[in-house]
Amino acid sequence: MKLGRMIQSKPKNTKGTLKRLIVELKPFYALLLLVTILSFSSCFLSLLGPYFCGEAINEVERGFGMVRMENVSKWAFLMLFSYLVSEVVLMAVNILMVFISKKMAFILRNKCFEKLHRLPVSVFDTAMSGDILSRISYDVDVVSTSIQTDISQILSSVITVLGSFFMMLKISLPLSAVTMVTIPLTVVYTIWIKGITRPLYSIRSAKYGEMNGFVEEMFSGEKTIQAYGYEEKVSREFGEVNKAASDAYFNADSRGVTIGPVMGMINNLSLALNGTLGSVLYMVGRATLGQVSSFILYSRKFAGPINEVANIMNEIFSALSAAERIFSFLDQKEEAPDKEGALSITEGKGKVNVENVSFSYDGKREILHDVSLSLEKGKIIAIVGPTGAGKTTIINLLMRFYDPQKGMILYDDRDEMDYGRRDLRSQYAMVLQDTWLFCGTVEENIAYGVEKATREEVIEAAKKARIHNFIMTLPKGYDTVVSEDGGNISKGQKQLLTIARAFLSSSPVLILDEATSNVDTSTEREVQRAMNDLLSGRTAIVIAHRLSTIENADEILVVDEGEIKERGT
Repeated sequence: MKLGRMIQSKPKNTKGTLKRLIVELKPFYALLLLVTILSFSSCFLSLLGPYFCGEAINEVERGFGMVRMENVSKWAFLMLFSYLVSEVVLMAVNILMVFISKKMAFILRNKCFEKLHRLPVSVFDTAMSGDILSRISYDVDVVSTSIQTDISQILSSVITVLGSFFMMLKISLPLSAVTMVTIPLTVVYTIWIKGITRPLYSIRSAKYGEMNGFVEEMFSGEKTIQAYGYEEKVSREFGEVNKAASDAYFNADSRGVTIGPVMGMINNLSLALNGTLGSVLYMVGRATLGQVSSFILYSRKFAGPINEVANIMNEIFSALSAAERIFSFLDQKEEAPDKEGALSITEGKGKVNVENVSFSYDGKREILHDVSLSLEKGKIIAIVGPTGAGKTTIINLLMRFYDPQKGMILYDDRDEMDYGRRDLRSQYAMVLQDTWLFCGTVEENIAYGVEKATREEVIEAAKKARIHNFIMTLPKGYDTVVSEDGGNISKGQKQLLTIARAFLSSSPVLILDEATSNVDTSTEREVQRAMNDLLSGRTAIVIAHRLSTIENADEILVVDEGEIKERGT
């Protein structure tokens, strides 16, 4: 199943996701404890404000025209001081939460990127790259933003609600009882809206990943799209994908934004009831004007955080959906570990034997049927055949990107399964038809995989690949920066750079998969002569269509329909 198709049609286990997110926050437990203490201090100071306000009003009420302004000023100053210090402490809490959230994003992105290198090749053969990138970028950002704002908000809300409720009970039990009438409405509505929005935010995240994948795919093929005049068709297709993503956003957010107004309505209902009953209690002498005023302020503080939490519930649901997508990626089945006691290779000879190998990608249709071949050290085998015959699959098996269902592959007379994958793959140097260069200097691209290569060795490899003269025409020679995927040089020159990279490698086996397909005939002859020198004493497997590429092979295998149909020279 493609990762981009992993859309959640119903809510996942919220408790399980939340629990795992808390475990991921373990490195920050000490800082979170400090945040909790500071939040408590900020909320406590903030809760003193209504009490001081009520005392100031009582002082005015008791004065009857002879108000002692020094007492009123004292209570007013205390109220101002408590609110001011509360906000300063809250600022420190917010700064700490920014630090925690960004470090958390850093950790999650590192985990996701490291996970990429532990996944089997089959994942990259089937997954939408845009969806994977969406999990590493967008979903991590959603979780990080939620941690930054929502944790401190919920923490302060809980403290404020409990503190306000205590003060309300202390001031007036009848007024507190009226306030409690509206709480069940809040709880019932929150549970109901959660059941609706939770799966919608999961679908929204998945649709966003699908849109990213489509855009990336179309961007990489833009030249082909324009060459075939498919701009309108692609635009229509993107319109459909974009509409699906927009609809998913609308379906989720249009329901999420109702939380705030509904909770505000319930809050205002509570305020109206408190005001009415408070007036009655004041007129019958059961409460002072200051007590009624303080109670109303505390009721606002009591309902306000509940309202704020309700407003951010859609963000919390979205963050939990994003966290589920991240965790589902981190939980992907990794490449099978090396067998216990796996052998290392110090000096490989380059002898390869494939014995009666059969293989299927999906477990249903066999791509290779009972294939056998033998490659001695220093020999060259060419594999030819129509597209889809299974040529590249043989290479995938040799490199242990996949393991055969039947048969055995030997390297230096030992089953490849006996070696560690990294050691085994280090025995092969590959030049593929689809070249890959990264954003870096020409020298860094040629020396990729050979960390200790000197400038002289790089130049020698470039000369053998017949690319040295071109490199010297670049603005900074070997220090010229190649743009992403080599976009500032031609396709043929990119292929020559990857060939130079293979020349620099000391791997005993060289795999050339249509390695000269992007090189003109004249350049190919020069490269072929250089390859002949390079291949001296090295084993080579060549997949090609051109006769000139395989004419010097010691053996030519014709592969068709997953079988070796002919052998010869």
